[in-house]
Amino acid sequence: MNEQKINELWSHLHWLTVLAQQGSYTAAAARLGVSKAAMSQRMADLEQMAGVPLVRRTTRSVRLTEAGQRLVDDTRASFEQIAQSFAQVRDLADAPHGLLRVTAPVAFARQQLVPRLADFLREYPDVRLELEMSDRLSSLATEGFDLAIRHTAAPPDTHVAWTLCGTRSVLVASRSYLRKRGTPLRPEDLRNHSCLHYPRAQDTPAWTFAQGTGSHVERVTVPVSGVLSANNSEALRDAAVSGLGIALLPDFSLPASLRASKLALVLPDWQLVGGYADQLYAIRPYTAHVPRAVTAFVNYLRQALAGGFAQELDEV
Repeated sequence: MNEQKINELWSHLHWLTVLAQQGSYTAAAARLGVSKAAMSQRMADLEQMAGVPLVRRTTRSVRLTEAGQRLVDDTRASFEQIAQSFAQVRDLADAPHGLLRVTAPVAFARQQLVPRLADFLREYPDVRLELEMSDRLSSLATEGFDLAIRHTAAPPDTHVAWTLCGTRSVLVASRSYLRKRGTPLRPEDLRNHSCLHYPRAQDTPAWTFAQGTGSHVERVTVPVSGVLSANNSEALRDAAVSGLGIALLPDFSLPASLRASKLALVLPDWQLVGGYADQLYAIRPYTAHVPRAVTAFVNYLRQALAGGFAQELDEV
């Protein structure tokens, strides 16, 4: 193989590794910033140079042949090392810069993250931020995200995690609903109310409460039912504002609605157990080098969210 062909080979192999990660020509082309036709032609050229088929094409996706997978397995680590080395060199610049890809839950992103992005981007004008709002748990390494915001009780052990702030679960209802149906004084009173809940795996939804300290903790579990369940806290909040019932929500969904007197806290002296997770984290796959843009964004979020959202609720 002549020198020109060898020089072409490196970029062809890199495109093959991206295709293997993305699983389709369309997604791989978008990741590389090229056309789908260019992606397809590059793979055809690589197969011609290799002399064997490397990709199996279907109507919906692509799979690598044994030969293609072997090439990817043998070269992936080298390309990752090249990318890391180049990132380290570029990161010698004084200011954070470059593309920062972040994924975050829909409700949290809309209510708390997006309103804070303008200040961060003004402070770091050389950073470009790509935000995916999704409740799907993305694979950071496979899908190319630099950072994920996760509302969870325990981050994965395979990733580096920074604690952003604590959260708590609360019950709320519209004041009109409570005037009509009465205000619950104890958890057991919820049996007579429409309870708007997040659908879980169990057959019969139930909310658990605790009150007291030390050895004098009282725990109560109450089966609940209502006219609506939804897997999004914004939907449950809006349903509560509409007077459909009592909703179980994470605290970050609430302060604005409460200040506007649309909602009231229900059973505020009881602690909800096992509702939503009690921590927000920023996580990323472990690497020896952390880009400055990632560090800057995490530090900004930790400062912006310091103290969490409980204080705003307590002031209502």
